[in-house]
Amino acid sequence: MIFSPVSILRPYIKSYTVITIEKDLENEVFYPSGYIDFVVNIAGGSAATIINGERKDTPQIELLGHLTVPTKLMAAKNTRILIARIYPYAASLFFNNPVADFTNYATNLHDVFGQEIRDFNEQLLMTSGVHEQINVMDNYFISKLKANEKKLQKILLMRQLCSRICADYESFDMPAFSNDFGMSERKIQNLFLNHVGLNPAGFFSVNRFNKSLDLVLGSQLSLTFVSYECGYYDQAHFIKDFKKFTGITPSEARLSLVKNGQDFQQAVNIGF
Repeated sequence: MIFSPVSILRPYIKSYTVITIEKDLENEVFYPSGYIDFVVNIAGGSAATIINGERKDTPQIELLGHLTVPTKLMAAKNTRILIARIYPYAASLFFNNPVADFTNYATNLHDVFGQEIRDFNEQLLMTSGVHEQINVMDNYFISKLKANEKKLQKILLMRQLCSRICADYESFDMPAFSNDFGMSERKIQNLFLNHVGLNPAGFFSVNRFNKSLDLVLGSQLSLTFVSYECGYYDQAHFIKDFKKFTGITPSEARLSLVKNGQDFQQAVNIGF
């Protein structure tokens, strides 16, 4: 089930998604999304993420940062989670740490925010249904937004920078990008690390990977065509890049989709 946040949050939060795990998951590939996910376990069960070979059990509330290394999921049947998917340029509105601190980590937010997250969790536990839980989420993020209003101009700039990169997934030229926005390369690098969690080239790579993933899983186009469509030098470079992010080849990703079905794949990867 996918829900929209209230209007004031929509420029910053893409969606809320409720996922119920229908069968036990064991080392299921999780594809980098280009978003940052605020994850809440709302109905017991157990889950874990394995990021670059390191396993971490999923706490009650966690933040899953940008992923640039192979990641897998494990979860028990009937585990139910609520996920707020945050746009890549907006995370610093809600979390004061440099966003790069969360990259390639599943962070227990109780360790970061202490009492604030405990109070939020208590409010969630007092609710009796999904719509009430969504309302609690809305109120929490609105309070964070109001507390960080001074950042809104910076967030608008980051949205423009990210949008420019997303508009051209075939190539990225840092000097030209810097010149277009009238800022030094160093300043742009620092802005991206603090507010997005990746440097501009890294963000471009994740965005290009997701474009290729859409074509791999959403079509039967040849891998050669996908390679050139997404700006890779050749198929070999594309496969190497795909495997760097996922640990599997594009062909193996297609086989997984055939084996498990699209509904299952979308549940695991939140729509991929």
